Amino acid sequence: MPLSPLNRASEPPESPTHDSDSDLDLDIQELDPISTEPIRGSRQERTSGEHKTSRIALRNLRMGGLRRATQRGRGYGDLGQDRDGSDEHSQALLGETDGSGPRWSEGSGYGDDDRPLLGGEPSQSRPFVRRERKSSILRLPNFMSGSKNAEPKEEEGQEEDDPSASRHVAVGSSQPVRFPNNIVSNAKYTALTFLPITLYNEFSFFFNLYFLLVALSQAIPALRIGYLLTYIAPLAFVLVITMGKEAFDDIARRRRDTEANSEEYKILVFRDPDSNYNHMRHRKNLKSESMRMGSKKPKGTRDSLSDILEEDGAAAPPPSSVVQEASRKSKDLKVGDVLKLSKGQRVPADVVILKCYTSETSHPARTVEEEPHEEEALLAFGDNEADSVSKGKQPAAETSNDEGDGGSSGETFIRTDQLDGETDWKLRLASPLTQNLPTEEFVRLRVTGGKPDRKVNEFLGTVELMGSRQDALAHHSSLPQNTDASSSAALSIDNTAWANTVIASQATTLAVIMYTGPQTRSALSTAPSRSKTGLLEYEINSLTKILCALTLAISVILVALEGFENTEGNVWYVKIMRFLVLFSTIVPISLRVNLDMGKSAYSWFIQRDPGMPGAVVRTSTIPEDLGRIEYLLSDKTGTLTQNEMEMKKIHVGTVSYANEAMDEVATYVRQGFHIQATTDPATQNMLITPSSTYSSTANVGTTRTRREIGTRVRDVVLALALCHNVTPTVDTEDGKEVTSYQASSPDEIAIVKWTESVGLRLVHRDRKSMILESTEGGRPVVRVRILDVFPFTSEGKRMGIIVHFHEQLNVKNPDLSRGEIWFFQKGADTVMSPIVAANDWLDEETANMAREGLRTLVVGRKKLSYRQYQEFATRYQEASMSISGRDAGMQRVVSHYLENDLELLGVTGVEDKLQKDVKPSLELLRNAGIKIWMLTGDKVETARCVAISSKLVARGQYIYTVAKLKKKDNAQDHLDFLRSKTDACLLIDGESLSLFLTHFRKEFISIAVLLPTVVACRCSPNQKAEVAKLIREHTKKRVCCIGDGGNDVSMIQAADVGVGIVGKEGRQASLAADFSIEQFCHLVKLLVWHGRNSYKRSAKLAQFVIHRGLIIAVCQTMYSIAIKFEPEGLYKDWLLVGYATVYTAAPVLSLVLDKDVDENLANLYPELYKELTSGRSLSYRTFFVWVFVSIYQGGMIQGLSQLLTEVDSPRMVSVSYTVLVLNELLMVAIEITTWHPIMIMSIVGTFVVFIGSTPFLGAYFDLGFLITWGFLWRVLAIGAVSLVPPYAGKLIRRTMKPPSYRKVQST
Repeated sequence: MPLSPLNRASEPPESPTHDSDSDLDLDIQELDPISTEPIRGSRQERTSGEHKTSRIALRNLRMGGLRRATQRGRGYGDLGQDRDGSDEHSQALLGETDGSGPRWSEGSGYGDDDRPLLGGEPSQSRPFVRRERKSSILRLPNFMSGSKNAEPKEEEGQEEDDPSASRHVAVGSSQPVRFPNNIVSNAKYTALTFLPITLYNEFSFFFNLYFLLVALSQAIPALRIGYLLTYIAPLAFVLVITMGKEAFDDIARRRRDTEANSEEYKILVFRDPDSNYNHMRHRKNLKSESMRMGSKKPKGTRDSLSDILEEDGAAAPPPSSVVQEASRKSKDLKVGDVLKLSKGQRVPADVVILKCYTSETSHPARTVEEEPHEEEALLAFGDNEADSVSKGKQPAAETSNDEGDGGSSGETFIRTDQLDGETDWKLRLASPLTQNLPTEEFVRLRVTGGKPDRKVNEFLGTVELMGSRQDALAHHSSLPQNTDASSSAALSIDNTAWANTVIASQATTLAVIMYTGPQTRSALSTAPSRSKTGLLEYEINSLTKILCALTLAISVILVALEGFENTEGNVWYVKIMRFLVLFSTIVPISLRVNLDMGKSAYSWFIQRDPGMPGAVVRTSTIPEDLGRIEYLLSDKTGTLTQNEMEMKKIHVGTVSYANEAMDEVATYVRQGFHIQATTDPATQNMLITPSSTYSSTANVGTTRTRREIGTRVRDVVLALALCHNVTPTVDTEDGKEVTSYQASSPDEIAIVKWTESVGLRLVHRDRKSMILESTEGGRPVVRVRILDVFPFTSEGKRMGIIVHFHEQLNVKNPDLSRGEIWFFQKGADTVMSPIVAANDWLDEETANMAREGLRTLVVGRKKLSYRQYQEFATRYQEASMSISGRDAGMQRVVSHYLENDLELLGVTGVEDKLQKDVKPSLELLRNAGIKIWMLTGDKVETARCVAISSKLVARGQYIYTVAKLKKKDNAQDHLDFLRSKTDACLLIDGESLSLFLTHFRKEFISIAVLLPTVVACRCSPNQKAEVAKLIREHTKKRVCCIGDGGNDVSMIQAADVGVGIVGKEGRQASLAADFSIEQFCHLVKLLVWHGRNSYKRSAKLAQFVIHRGLIIAVCQTMYSIAIKFEPEGLYKDWLLVGYATVYTAAPVLSLVLDKDVDENLANLYPELYKELTSGRSLSYRTFFVWVFVSIYQGGMIQGLSQLLTEVDSPRMVSVSYTVLVLNELLMVAIEITTWHPIMIMSIVGTFVVFIGSTPFLGAYFDLGFLITWGFLWRVLAIGAVSLVPPYAGKLIRRTMKPPSYRKVQST
């Protein structure tokens, strides 16, 4: 008989299973007080709570193996012979032979002595696992004290890792090659790169470079005007503020990274046993002594290996290692470390799964004496056979856990939505070679994998069981020629869990780290974070260039008017340079300071907004861009949806049930599965089958129609309760037992939860049977034997199961020829329509549900006779054995025998629950002129349903689907259609998108950006990022990306504005984003309210600061003309510095509190947001309006001051400077739309400060003149001429062409 995959040992044939040895009374503590207890936990026998008989049977089996082994000249200590040939002491002690016998113990690590245990029934391994965990607890004080020493030290002579080469990893050992640290980093800078990068970013702005040159020019005596500090201090201040903000943001990022990197994980440390071994044997506790010391070990627990060794008189060989548990931070994890992961834990690096086991058993395992014929038969496939059968039946992987044991067969589920956006749980398996290996033998394993790669759905590797730890570490060593295939096994994607996936099942998973830090799949799929600069910055930069050209023009004109030859004292070009320095105020350095302080204020408003609790601004340099968004790229899972499915609707042909009507379904189920309680034993053991004719008192008096509907409801609920791949598991929460469900599809879990809510609960499921109980009576009402399972595939879009119904509860395995055999199937309406019998309502009803955005499944069934099933099984088995066209052949058999004329039972509608207020939020954003794209890693059908249910696609809007496009010939047709129908929604899958981006990049994006909505599914993280970059480059518009998972990080970083939602599964997206929020609906407020305000305020602030600098430059020009074109300063030293700081800064900065409409109006009229995208608030038109106002006001103030006083005198400076300051304060007041108390205080306060400081300005002003009427009337007259015309012009324009916000306020 071929070997089972679970037991790869090549066993000798003669295996006496009965031997009469006397039982032993020595406790394990006497033989080996320390090492054997925790280390060989997996070999210990059952605890005292189990039958004594099983224990003796187990020992006899092991002793039988020993007797036979001794005949071959190998003592019991030979188990470790090939593991550590270098251990001379154990060689001499055990008197080993040359070891040329076949290595029959190597495949499983236990040797043949354990064969009946492992081969017989996988559920047997559960008690051992449980003791393994228990013993590690017992051992805790010992290993904790020495855990520091236990950790393997980094070898000094490690080679550097070559990332382009495949890698060999010795499990549990320090690697000879140095791999990158397992560190997550979202930081933009390091200590070394911070200054160079930030200075480069700052001086790449023309703005700052200009001021640097002006400041440096003051080091030349001929060009110096006033104090050197007045030019250098403002620039230094701007740089310190900006760099300080960058440093603050980056330190915050590092702090969050440190949190993620400091997450504690349990690892297994494998110590060399040689040093401890002699010490352990030196002194043994006697049993009586152990008893007196109150050993924590349960009384009946004994180590079978120790018992036998003691009887045999041989010495215990050291295992390959001594295993200890230790805690280690995520950043300290290294390649080769063995992680111990449990439910709900995030996987910190890319790992290969070695072993899965559970700690609880829902059903007691059978004793060893039971003959496990059926299970043995199930496991009795050779590799090829098992593989071929699994194609159709999935005996182990898909269906589930033996006798409730989720882990004994090496299965675990993981959630990958943080990696690829898919909502389905993925089944992962440990290789049988490593699953059955004792943990302490892991150090003999060597795992080989490919080079670090970004492909999340591919992995090829091997795991080899070497002779010793040293062999595993040596890359060049290979397995001996005469070893059998059980010493190595292939690894695929099914044996891995990538970083940022989450363990979803109860099983404890042991996994070895393959790739760390920057080499993990998720890190390679993530683009490095970049410094983002707002659009407003670029716009101001271009305006600055105009101002600079203006400065140069004025300087040259003034020198030219005097004449280049007539310059006295100075050469003409020195005069031009001095003028340039004088007019440097035209390009106001305070602009950067004001804008940066404004950004800080906006960030503060966002973070303190009570309507957006938990909002965090991570990049405080781009809040204005929130007001300019034209494209929103959103993830689906966790962003638009909660990833929680709920059964909403069921239709049974004549009647549909939803919401409150589900109570009626529950009533029918209660009646249909009601078994009358009687004293008759036959009734007590009775079970319900689909053909049961039941007489329930509840049915008396009901109409025939109601009875028919009741039967239909009962049938469809029964079909839904049986046709799935769900396994119930029991968790303990707060001391209570809570049943939860495990499955790869959340839809199936939703349906099984629904069947429980209406009265039929799934209580047990393994690969052979299912038990359903009535929630009302709590007794089993349906029991089936699973004959075949046909799992769901993306091509087939359906899932089927053949079951045999038990008729009596007390009959364990009824004959197939008795009882009913039924085939149940559920699937998408498109594939099920031709399979089910003719009907007139299916298409209409599925279309109705699809319009509501529900995910529809059609349910059908077919009864099979024993003969029909036998014929099918024979043909199916034959098809599964064929070498070529196996899948197609198997499908043909299923179609011929099963998939025709199914009785249509009903249609279910499952809703993927949306996040709070997603529908109104999307509608509001669309009205605000934002085009919304949904990019998801999920399936096409799922994406379509969510797009409809979330109202991303308007009612009646045509959805044009492009899927599985492989040839570029057809691509042009799709593009032509979309060009002619630009109001359609495009639904495209990743494969087709990839083809378009490769061959029709420009044509595709030019059409796609015109469409109102695009839904792209099956997108990889890189595709999401590429789409974001493409839209940015093609449209030059602002793109916002929002997501919640690790798979969205690339997209978020590629966007102009990245928004992260704090998801259920970690905060990766929120950490990498520029803005972090807690719910999708908060995005509306972030954009429509905060974004709009930030942009409008900054635009007004920027223009006002430019006006403030330009007006003083115009005054300087008028003065220079009056004093015969000499480059002399009008306002020197303190007057110049004071004007830009103390006398005008606060009122101008208070403009960041201005708002044109209140929040309710902004939400009520999202069209107000649409205006901003054109950038009218800060455009060349508005800029030149402000330039004109500045020239007029500067000319009036300086010209009239010079006319009404002497040209070059302190009186003229007193008048013009006073009017200049008052003019700015009043201009701020004119510009304010909505007054705020701080605005009033800043304007009044600044005026008071100016009046109070005038007595100290004697060096510049004529103080005696200030207190005369002559001074006062001059100031009032010049001020009126300066201010009245601009104010009058503003009023006229507002009346003739009112802005939108005025129209809205008046309605």
